[in-house]
Amino acid sequence: MAAYIFRRLLLIIPTLFGIMVINFAIIQFIPGGPVEQALANLENLGAEFDRLGGSAGDAGMASADSDSAYQGRIGLSEDFIADLEKQYGFDKPVATRFWLMMKSYLVFDFGESFFRSISVVDLIIEKLPVSITIGLWSTLITYMVSIPLGIRKAIRDGSKFDTWTTTALIVASSIPQFLIAIVLIVLFAGGSFWQWFPLRGLTSSNFDELSLWGQVKDYFWHISLPVISMSIGGFTGLVLLTKNSFLDEIKKQYVTTARAKGCTERRVLYGHVFRNSMLIVVAGFPSLFVGLFFAGSLIIETIFSLDGLGRMGFEAVVARDYPIIFGTMYFGGLVGLLVKILSDITYTWIDPRIDFESRRV
Repeated sequence: MAAYIFRRLLLIIPTLFGIMVINFAIIQFIPGGPVEQALANLENLGAEFDRLGGSAGDAGMASADSDSAYQGRIGLSEDFIADLEKQYGFDKPVATRFWLMMKSYLVFDFGESFFRSISVVDLIIEKLPVSITIGLWSTLITYMVSIPLGIRKAIRDGSKFDTWTTTALIVASSIPQFLIAIVLIVLFAGGSFWQWFPLRGLTSSNFDELSLWGQVKDYFWHISLPVISMSIGGFTGLVLLTKNSFLDEIKKQYVTTARAKGCTERRVLYGHVFRNSMLIVVAGFPSLFVGLFFAGSLIIETIFSLDGLGRMGFEAVVARDYPIIFGTMYFGGLVGLLVKILSDITYTWIDPRIDFESRRV
């Protein structure tokens, strides 16, 4: 197993490199880069300056100093634009910029945000607890509910319970995630009915003053609605996957043999069928976790005013803040690949018969 893990770790290098090459190339064709964003900001500042100066009626505001300070509104000099391109690193060829970026990323130096005056690593560390909280708890709850429910549906396949739960799951999965979040806010966060849960934030303002038990309660009180909103949409696929996997295993010959030997139904289901049927369920863990951790958290973080990686990445794309965009992309890709290796290790823990050593990666 050690040799297999080593080969998979080595495979991360070309995979991650390919991800970065493709995304870096695509982003180069998107109009409105950092330089254009900076110029637009200067133009907006100039227009606002003139508006305030005009409303104040102060003739001195139209002095030569103000004209030179805000000449970006009427056209900047070539030297100024060249300095701006150099500041953002756009004075170098595209291939050179990509090579220098990847060299820095190998030592986890993601540079500094173009517009926030803070390093990308510090930003990721600052936003990471929110995304980990939402992604991890949503994934755990999804598995804790979906696996027992899927097993129950497989055992009672074709019954009224199976039919009604399938209908409920299909309806839940057809509702957009943001709509579920809004409904929960309206019902339980003071929208129109009950104010049982807070509307925003991860903790209360007096969190540091609370006792340990009080902090635990406050923490779960704040994350309840965001986690429920993210979990509901993930139930359907995992429940049906668990059910179908269980049904496939129940029909196999070894189950009939175990029953013929006098094993109890519980022993057959949870001692034999469960271990084999869970392999395909475990395979879906990386995609579910990474999806909730990064992509799925964007809408929820925005609705519940949570400042996490998803919201930060979206704002970076809008602002064309390249260091944040590529830094979070590199970090997310690395996490996803490592989680995939972790799922393979989990395979062997669930079923020792699986031998990855004999496979070629």
